[in-house]
Amino acid sequence: MKKSLTRSIGFWLLLVLSLASAGVGGWLIAGQIGTMTSTLLDGTATGIEVYVGQSLVVVGAALLGAGVIGILVAVALSAVQALLPSPAPVIVEPIDGDTESDAADDETTMVENSSTHADAEQIAEDDEAQNGSSGSTATATKISVK
Repeated sequence: MKKSLTRSIGFWLLLVLSLASAGVGGWLIAGQIGTMTSTLLDGTATGIEVYVGQSLVVVGAALLGAGVIGILVAVALSAVQALLPSPAPVIVEPIDGDTESDAADDETTMVENSSTHADAEQIAEDDEAQNGSSGSTATATKISVK
């Protein structure tokens, strides 16, 4: 049975985590760029705001990029799922218990059981013929094996 993409937990986790990553990355970038721009233009920028801000912008860009890639993968999965044909439902006919084939099946079963019973008797006779020997070829033919 083919599972629908919208009912897949993995698909929804990909989509939600991608959106969250893109949102956090965008928030980090916007906040740090805004802080760096305002402090640099005011002339009050410190080394921490400038150099740490640059590092946080890089981290935000990585998160934003990962989120965008995840969203694109989710869209691609949706497109591929839409292009694949859905399997045709299997139609099962109801079983009619009044047909003649049931009688033929019963006769076949009885014949098979009788042949199985004959095979079991043959095996039992072979076991008795060995009279407790180990059943090896050397024992049956009384050949000395060294």
